[in-house]
Amino acid sequence: MTDLPACPACQSSFTYEDGLMYVCPECAHEWPQQDDSNADDKQIKDANGNPLTDGDSVTVIKDLKVKGSSLVVKVGTKVKNIRLVDGDHDIDCRIDGIGAMKLKSEFVKKA
Repeated sequence: MTDLPACPACQSSFTYEDGLMYVCPECAHEWPQQDDSNADDKQIKDANGNPLTDGDSVTVIKDLKVKGSSLVVKVGTKVKNIRLVDGDHDIDCRIDGIGAMKLKSEFVKKA
């Protein structure tokens, strides 16, 4: 006998493998074979590969145009007390002279 896991939806023991998925024939539930526990451990890193945390200070490494405005965040602008968030832009912050901003971690380095 194989040691396949029971269905997480209906607890049926009649599961089978289909490619990279497990399938339950009773309730038609499908789930991946590999465990995605590492997905929660996603580390946000700066342009140099250094891990970032809430409260860090970072420096902008490229001129960034502010969308919907004629303002530009210049190279070397230091941003204090960042907050990490999920989504397209990794960093919420406040920049002096501009206000609240969302930045991508690939355009900053840890100060």
